[in-house]
Amino acid sequence: MASHRKSRPVGTRVAGIRTPALATAALTSVALLSQSANAAPADDKPSLEEVEKKVDDLYRQAESATDNYNAAKEKTAKQRKQVDTLLDDVAQRTQKLNEAREELGAFAAAQYRTGAAAPDTATFLLADTPQDYFDQTQLMGRLTSRQKGAVDDYVTEQSATMKKRQEASRSLQTLTETQSDLRTAKATVQKKLADARELLSELTAQEKARLAAIEQQRQQEAARKAAELARQQAAAQKAAQETAQETAAPQDTTSTAPDSSYATKAAKALAFARAQIGKPYVWGATGPGSYDCSGLTQAAWKAAGVDLPRVTYDQVNAGTTVSLADAQPGDLVFFYDDISHVGLYIGNGMMIHAPKPGAYVREESIYYDGESAIHSVVRPA
Repeated sequence: MASHRKSRPVGTRVAGIRTPALATAALTSVALLSQSANAAPADDKPSLEEVEKKVDDLYRQAESATDNYNAAKEKTAKQRKQVDTLLDDVAQRTQKLNEAREELGAFAAAQYRTGAAAPDTATFLLADTPQDYFDQTQLMGRLTSRQKGAVDDYVTEQSATMKKRQEASRSLQTLTETQSDLRTAKATVQKKLADARELLSELTAQEKARLAAIEQQRQQEAARKAAELARQQAAAQKAAQETAQETAAPQDTTSTAPDSSYATKAAKALAFARAQIGKPYVWGATGPGSYDCSGLTQAAWKAAGVDLPRVTYDQVNAGTTVSLADAQPGDLVFFYDDISHVGLYIGNGMMIHAPKPGAYVREESIYYDGESAIHSVVRPA
Protein backbone atom coordinates (compact mmCIF):
# COMPACT_ATOMS: atom_id res chain seq x y z
CA MET A 1 0.00 0.00 0.00
CA ALA A 2 1.20 3.38 -0.80
CA SER A 3 1.92 5.61 2.18
CA HIS A 4 -0.02 8.96 2.43
CA ARG A 5 1.82 12.08 3.52
CA LYS A 6 0.23 15.43 4.21
CA SER A 7 1.86 18.18 2.19
CA ARG A 8 2.98 21.22 4.16
CA PRO A 9 1.80 24.66 3.07
CA VAL A 10 4.51 27.01 1.97
CA GLY A 11 5.86 29.14 4.74
CA THR A 12 4.75 27.08 7.76
CA ARG A 13 6.87 26.38 10.79
CA VAL A 14 9.14 23.31 10.56
CA ALA A 15 11.00 22.21 13.67
CA GLY A 16 10.42 25.64 15.26
CA ILE A 17 11.90 27.52 12.31
CA ARG A 18 9.82 30.05 10.27
CA THR A 19 10.19 29.65 6.55
CA PRO A 20 11.54 32.55 4.48
CA ALA A 21 8.18 33.25 2.75
CA LEU A 22 6.36 33.81 6.02
CA ALA A 23 9.19 35.86 7.44
CA THR A 24 9.19 38.14 4.42
CA ALA A 25 5.43 38.63 4.63
CA ALA A 26 5.64 39.43 8.32
CA LEU A 27 8.40 41.96 7.82
CA THR A 28 6.47 43.58 4.99
CA SER A 29 3.38 43.89 7.18
CA VAL A 30 5.36 45.47 9.99
CA ALA A 31 6.92 47.94 7.57
CA LEU A 32 3.55 48.89 6.13
CA LEU A 33 2.06 49.35 9.58
CA SER A 34 5.01 51.49 10.57
CA GLN A 35 4.63 53.66 7.45
CA SER A 36 0.90 54.03 8.05
CA ALA A 37 1.47 55.08 11.63
CA ASN A 38 4.04 57.65 10.61
CA ALA A 39 1.90 58.96 7.76
CA ALA A 40 -1.30 59.42 9.77
CA PRO A 41 -0.40 62.76 11.37
CA ALA A 42 0.74 64.16 8.01
CA ASP A 43 -2.60 63.21 6.43
CA ASP A 44 -4.44 65.20 9.10
CA LYS A 45 -2.42 68.33 8.44
CA PRO A 46 -3.82 70.59 5.70
CA SER A 47 -1.64 71.39 2.74
CA LEU A 48 -0.10 74.82 2.33
CA GLU A 49 -2.55 75.60 -0.47
CA GLU A 50 -5.46 74.64 1.80
CA VAL A 51 -4.11 76.86 4.56
CA GLU A 52 -3.75 79.76 2.12
CA LYS A 53 -7.32 79.32 0.86
CA LYS A 54 -8.67 79.03 4.39
CA VAL A 55 -6.86 82.19 5.50
CA ASP A 56 -8.07 84.10 2.43
CA ASP A 57 -11.63 82.92 3.10
CA LEU A 58 -11.39 84.01 6.72
CA TYR A 59 -10.14 87.46 5.71
CA ARG A 60 -13.00 87.80 3.25
CA GLN A 61 -15.53 86.69 5.86
CA ALA A 62 -14.00 89.17 8.31
CA GLU A 63 -14.31 91.95 5.72
CA SER A 64 -17.94 91.06 5.10
CA ALA A 65 -18.56 91.09 8.86
CA THR A 66 -16.77 94.44 8.99
CA ASP A 67 -19.33 95.85 6.57
CA ASN A 68 -22.09 94.59 8.87
CA TYR A 69 -20.28 96.19 11.78
CA ASN A 70 -19.90 99.50 9.93
CA ALA A 71 -23.59 99.51 8.96
CA ALA A 72 -24.69 98.73 12.52
CA LYS A 73 -22.33 101.36 13.91
CA GLU A 74 -23.69 104.01 11.53
CA LYS A 75 -27.27 103.01 12.34
CA THR A 76 -26.53 103.09 16.06
CA ALA A 77 -25.12 106.62 15.81
CA LYS A 78 -28.20 107.86 13.93
CA GLN A 79 -30.60 106.19 16.35
CA ARG A 80 -28.73 107.49 19.39
CA LYS A 81 -29.00 111.01 17.96
CA GLN A 82 -32.71 110.47 17.32
CA VAL A 83 -33.25 109.18 20.86
CA ASP A 84 -31.41 112.16 22.34
CA THR A 85 -33.57 114.54 20.30
CA LEU A 86 -36.75 112.76 21.41
CA LEU A 87 -35.70 112.80 25.06
CA ASP A 88 -34.96 116.53 24.85
CA ASP A 89 -38.38 117.07 23.29
CA VAL A 90 -40.05 115.02 26.03
CA ALA A 91 -38.26 117.06 28.69
CA GLN A 92 -39.41 120.35 27.13
CA ARG A 93 -42.98 119.11 26.79
CA THR A 94 -42.97 117.88 30.38
CA GLN A 95 -41.92 121.36 31.48
CA LYS A 96 -44.79 122.90 29.50
CA LEU A 97 -47.15 120.33 31.00
CA ASN A 98 -46.06 121.28 34.51
CA GLU A 99 -46.56 124.97 33.70
CA ALA A 100 -50.07 124.26 32.39
CA ARG A 101 -50.83 122.26 35.52
CA GLU A 102 -49.65 125.15 37.73
CA GLU A 103 -51.84 127.59 35.79
CA LEU A 104 -54.85 125.36 36.33
CA GLY A 105 -54.06 125.27 40.03
CA ALA A 106 -53.91 129.06 40.11
CA PHE A 107 -57.35 129.32 38.48
CA ALA A 108 -58.80 126.82 40.92
CA ALA A 109 -57.45 128.83 43.84
CA ALA A 110 -58.83 132.04 42.32
CA GLN A 111 -62.26 130.48 41.92
CA TYR A 112 -62.20 129.39 45.53
CA ARG A 113 -61.18 132.84 46.79
CA THR A 114 -63.73 134.75 44.68
CA GLY A 115 -66.56 132.25 45.27
CA ALA A 116 -67.01 131.68 41.55
CA ALA A 117 -69.00 128.59 42.31
CA ALA A 118 -71.81 130.63 43.94
CA PRO A 119 -75.09 131.14 41.98
CA ASP A 120 -75.47 134.33 39.98
CA THR A 121 -78.47 135.42 42.15
CA ALA A 122 -76.46 135.07 45.34
CA THR A 123 -73.60 136.97 43.80
CA PHE A 124 -76.01 139.76 42.79
CA LEU A 125 -77.54 139.96 46.24
CA LEU A 126 -74.19 139.98 48.00
CA ALA A 127 -72.80 142.70 45.77
CA ASP A 128 -72.65 146.18 47.31
CA THR A 129 -74.05 147.76 44.14
CA PRO A 130 -75.43 146.44 40.83
CA GLN A 131 -72.34 147.86 39.14
CA ASP A 132 -70.13 145.74 41.40
CA TYR A 133 -72.09 142.65 40.32
CA PHE A 134 -71.66 143.37 36.63
CA ASP A 135 -67.95 144.12 37.09
CA GLN A 136 -67.44 140.83 38.96
CA THR A 137 -69.45 138.86 36.38
CA GLN A 138 -67.38 140.30 33.55
CA LEU A 139 -64.16 139.44 35.42
CA MET A 140 -65.29 135.86 36.04
CA GLY A 141 -66.28 135.52 32.38
CA ARG A 142 -62.77 136.50 31.31
CA LEU A 143 -61.39 134.21 34.00
CA THR A 144 -63.48 131.30 32.74
CA SER A 145 -62.34 131.90 29.15
CA ARG A 146 -58.68 131.89 30.20
CA GLN A 147 -59.31 128.83 32.36
CA LYS A 148 -60.80 126.96 29.39
CA GLY A 149 -57.76 127.85 27.32
CA ALA A 150 -55.48 126.60 30.08
CA VAL A 151 -57.39 123.31 30.27
CA ASP A 152 -57.18 122.88 26.48
CA ASP A 153 -53.43 123.60 26.57
CA TYR A 154 -52.97 121.09 29.37
CA VAL A 155 -54.87 118.33 27.55
CA THR A 156 -52.99 119.02 24.30
CA GLU A 157 -49.57 118.97 25.99
CA GLN A 158 -50.46 115.85 27.96
CA SER A 159 -51.43 113.97 24.77
CA ALA A 160 -48.38 115.18 22.81
CA THR A 161 -46.02 114.36 25.67
CA MET A 162 -47.44 110.84 25.99
CA LYS A 163 -46.94 110.22 22.25
CA LYS A 164 -43.35 111.48 22.37
CA ARG A 165 -42.62 109.32 25.38
CA GLN A 166 -43.92 106.27 23.54
CA GLU A 167 -41.86 107.18 20.46
CA ALA A 168 -38.76 107.62 22.60
CA SER A 169 -39.40 104.26 24.25
CA ARG A 170 -39.65 102.52 20.86
CA SER A 171 -36.48 104.25 19.65
CA LEU A 172 -34.63 103.15 22.76
CA GLN A 173 -35.73 99.56 22.12
CA THR A 174 -34.53 99.74 18.51
CA LEU A 175 -31.25 101.27 19.65
CA THR A 176 -30.75 98.41 22.10
CA GLU A 177 -31.34 95.86 19.33
CA THR A 178 -28.94 97.65 16.96
CA GLN A 179 -26.28 97.78 19.67
CA SER A 180 -26.72 94.03 20.05
CA ASP A 181 -26.20 93.61 16.27
CA LEU A 182 -23.11 95.80 16.59
CA ARG A 183 -21.63 93.59 19.31
CA THR A 184 -22.40 90.45 17.30
CA ALA A 185 -20.74 91.82 14.16
CA LYS A 186 -17.71 92.93 16.15
CA ALA A 187 -17.36 89.49 17.76
CA THR A 188 -17.63 87.84 14.33
CA VAL A 189 -14.84 89.99 12.89
CA GLN A 190 -12.60 89.31 15.86
CA LYS A 191 -13.25 85.55 15.67
CA LYS A 192 -12.46 85.33 11.94
CA LEU A 193 -9.24 87.31 12.35
CA ALA A 194 -8.20 85.22 15.36
CA ASP A 195 -8.77 82.01 13.38
CA ALA A 196 -6.67 83.36 10.48
CA ARG A 197 -3.83 84.37 12.83
CA GLU A 198 -3.92 80.94 14.47
CA LEU A 199 -3.62 79.14 11.13
CA LEU A 200 -0.68 81.32 10.09
CA SER A 201 1.04 80.88 13.44
CA GLU A 202 1.11 77.11 12.94
CA LEU A 203 3.15 77.36 9.75
CA THR A 204 6.85 76.62 9.85
CA ALA A 205 9.40 79.13 8.61
CA GLN A 206 9.82 77.09 5.43
CA GLU A 207 6.05 77.02 4.84
CA LYS A 208 5.80 80.76 5.37
CA ALA A 209 8.54 81.28 2.80
CA ARG A 210 6.68 79.06 0.32
CA LEU A 211 3.46 80.96 1.04
CA ALA A 212 5.23 84.26 0.33
CA ALA A 213 6.51 82.82 -2.95
CA ILE A 214 3.00 81.76 -3.95
CA GLU A 215 1.73 85.26 -3.15
CA GLN A 216 4.51 86.80 -5.24
CA GLN A 217 3.59 84.60 -8.21
CA ARG A 218 -0.03 85.63 -7.84
CA GLN A 219 0.94 89.31 -7.83
CA GLN A 220 3.04 88.84 -10.95
CA GLU A 221 0.11 87.21 -12.74
CA ALA A 222 -2.16 90.02 -11.58
CA ALA A 223 0.30 92.62 -12.89
CA ARG A 224 0.43 90.83 -16.23
CA LYS A 225 -3.37 90.96 -16.54
CA ALA A 226 -3.41 94.62 -15.54
CA ALA A 227 -0.88 95.42 -18.26
CA GLU A 228 -3.00 93.53 -20.79
CA LEU A 229 -6.10 95.52 -19.79
CA ALA A 230 -4.10 98.75 -20.13
CA ARG A 231 -3.06 97.76 -23.68
CA GLN A 232 -6.66 96.94 -24.61
CA GLN A 233 -7.94 100.24 -23.25
CA ALA A 234 -5.23 102.20 -25.03
CA ALA A 235 -5.92 100.38 -28.31
CA ALA A 236 -9.66 101.04 -28.02
CA GLN A 237 -9.06 104.72 -27.34
CA LYS A 238 -6.68 105.02 -30.27
CA ALA A 239 -9.13 103.28 -32.61
CA ALA A 240 -11.93 105.63 -31.53
CA GLN A 241 -9.72 108.66 -32.21
CA GLU A 242 -8.71 107.41 -35.65
CA THR A 243 -12.33 106.68 -36.55
CA ALA A 244 -13.35 110.15 -35.48
CA GLN A 245 -10.59 111.75 -37.55
CA GLU A 246 -11.42 109.72 -40.68
CA THR A 247 -15.10 110.57 -40.57
CA ALA A 248 -14.43 114.18 -39.55
CA ALA A 249 -17.00 113.61 -36.82
CA PRO A 250 -16.73 114.46 -33.16
CA GLN A 251 -15.52 111.70 -30.89
CA ASP A 252 -18.14 109.30 -29.67
CA THR A 253 -19.27 110.33 -26.21
CA THR A 254 -21.41 107.58 -24.77
CA SER A 255 -23.31 107.77 -21.52
CA THR A 256 -20.43 106.03 -19.76
CA ALA A 257 -17.82 108.59 -20.78
CA PRO A 258 -16.95 110.91 -17.87
CA ASP A 259 -17.17 114.65 -18.32
CA SER A 260 -14.47 117.15 -17.38
CA SER A 261 -16.05 117.90 -14.00
CA TYR A 262 -15.87 114.22 -13.08
CA ALA A 263 -12.22 114.06 -14.11
CA THR A 264 -11.48 117.05 -11.85
CA LYS A 265 -13.21 115.45 -8.87
CA ALA A 266 -11.61 112.08 -9.58
CA ALA A 267 -8.16 113.70 -9.58
CA LYS A 268 -8.83 115.12 -6.11
CA ALA A 269 -10.05 111.74 -4.84
CA LEU A 270 -6.98 109.98 -6.23
CA ALA A 271 -4.62 112.59 -4.79
CA PHE A 272 -6.14 111.99 -1.37
CA ALA A 273 -5.93 108.20 -1.76
CA ARG A 274 -2.27 108.34 -2.80
CA ALA A 275 -1.47 110.39 0.29
CA GLN A 276 -2.82 107.51 2.43
CA ILE A 277 -0.52 104.85 0.93
CA GLY A 278 1.41 103.11 3.69
CA LYS A 279 -1.26 103.59 6.37
CA PRO A 280 -2.49 100.37 8.00
CA TYR A 281 -5.73 98.56 7.29
CA VAL A 282 -7.86 98.53 10.43
CA TRP A 283 -11.39 97.16 10.26
CA GLY A 284 -14.03 99.79 10.95
CA ALA A 285 -11.55 102.66 10.47
CA THR A 286 -12.29 105.78 8.42
CA GLY A 287 -9.03 107.67 8.91
CA PRO A 288 -7.00 109.67 9.23
CA GLY A 289 -4.46 107.24 10.67
CA SER A 290 -5.93 103.99 9.31
CA TYR A 291 -8.69 102.72 7.03
CA ASP A 292 -10.72 99.76 5.99
CA CYS A 293 -11.55 99.40 2.28
CA SER A 294 -14.82 101.37 2.14
CA GLY A 295 -13.55 103.84 4.72
CA LEU A 296 -10.74 104.76 2.30
CA THR A 297 -12.97 105.18 -0.76
CA GLN A 298 -15.49 107.19 1.26
CA ALA A 299 -12.78 109.52 2.60
CA ALA A 300 -11.16 109.90 -0.84
CA TRP A 301 -14.35 110.98 -2.56
CA LYS A 302 -15.32 113.18 0.38
CA ALA A 303 -12.08 115.09 -0.27
CA ALA A 304 -13.46 115.67 -3.77
CA GLY A 305 -16.76 116.98 -2.41
CA VAL A 306 -18.79 113.80 -3.00
CA ASP A 307 -20.49 112.01 -0.11
CA LEU A 308 -20.48 108.22 -0.44
CA PRO A 309 -22.31 105.81 1.89
CA ARG A 310 -20.23 104.05 4.52
CA VAL A 311 -20.40 100.41 3.42
CA THR A 312 -19.55 98.64 0.17
CA TYR A 313 -23.02 97.28 -0.56
CA ASP A 314 -24.37 100.85 -0.40
CA GLN A 315 -21.47 102.40 -2.28
CA VAL A 316 -22.08 100.04 -5.22
CA ASN A 317 -25.44 101.79 -5.73
CA ALA A 318 -24.04 105.31 -5.41
CA GLY A 319 -23.28 105.90 -9.06
CA THR A 320 -23.41 104.55 -12.61
CA THR A 321 -22.23 101.03 -13.39
CA VAL A 322 -19.76 100.89 -16.29
CA SER A 323 -17.92 98.07 -17.99
CA LEU A 324 -14.40 97.17 -16.96
CA ALA A 325 -13.20 98.16 -20.43
CA ASP A 326 -14.62 101.67 -19.86
CA ALA A 327 -13.18 102.08 -16.35
CA GLN A 328 -11.69 105.52 -15.74
CA PRO A 329 -9.48 106.89 -12.92
CA GLY A 330 -11.59 107.55 -9.85
CA ASP A 331 -14.10 104.76 -10.51
CA LEU A 332 -14.87 102.30 -7.74
CA VAL A 333 -14.01 98.64 -8.36
CA PHE A 334 -16.02 96.15 -6.29
CA PHE A 335 -15.08 92.55 -5.59
CA TYR A 336 -16.75 89.21 -4.78
CA ASP A 337 -20.37 88.16 -4.99
CA ASP A 338 -21.13 89.64 -1.57
CA ILE A 339 -19.53 92.97 -2.60
CA SER A 340 -17.32 92.85 0.48
CA HIS A 341 -14.32 94.76 -0.94
CA VAL A 342 -13.74 97.95 -2.92
CA GLY A 343 -10.80 99.84 -4.39
CA LEU A 344 -10.24 103.13 -6.21
CA TYR A 345 -9.28 102.68 -9.87
CA ILE A 346 -6.23 104.69 -10.99
CA GLY A 347 -5.97 103.44 -14.58
CA ASN A 348 -3.90 100.82 -16.42
CA GLY A 349 -5.59 97.99 -14.53
CA MET A 350 -4.35 99.29 -11.17
CA MET A 351 -6.10 100.58 -8.05
CA ILE A 352 -5.43 101.99 -4.60
CA HIS A 353 -7.08 100.04 -1.79
CA ALA A 354 -6.85 98.99 1.82
CA PRO A 355 -6.42 95.21 1.29
CA LYS A 356 -6.86 93.31 4.57
CA PRO A 357 -5.75 93.09 8.21
CA GLY A 358 -2.00 93.12 8.56
CA ALA A 359 -1.58 94.99 5.26
CA TYR A 360 -1.26 98.65 4.35
CA VAL A 361 -2.96 100.96 1.87
CA ARG A 362 -1.20 100.33 -1.44
CA GLU A 363 -1.36 100.36 -5.22
CA GLU A 364 -2.19 96.96 -6.65
CA SER A 365 -3.58 95.25 -9.72
CA ILE A 366 -7.37 94.95 -9.80
CA TYR A 367 -6.69 91.26 -10.58
CA TYR A 368 -4.98 90.77 -7.20
CA ASP A 369 -7.36 87.91 -6.36
CA GLY A 370 -8.06 86.72 -9.89
CA GLU A 371 -10.27 88.00 -12.68
CA SER A 372 -13.36 86.21 -11.35
CA ALA A 373 -13.17 88.18 -8.10
CA ILE A 374 -14.15 91.46 -9.84
CA HIS A 375 -17.83 92.16 -9.27
CA SER A 376 -18.46 95.53 -10.96
CA VAL A 377 -17.16 99.02 -11.67
CA VAL A 378 -19.16 102.06 -10.53
CA ARG A 379 -18.65 105.74 -11.37
CA PRO A 380 -19.75 107.80 -8.34
CA ALA A 381 -22.53 110.29 -9.02
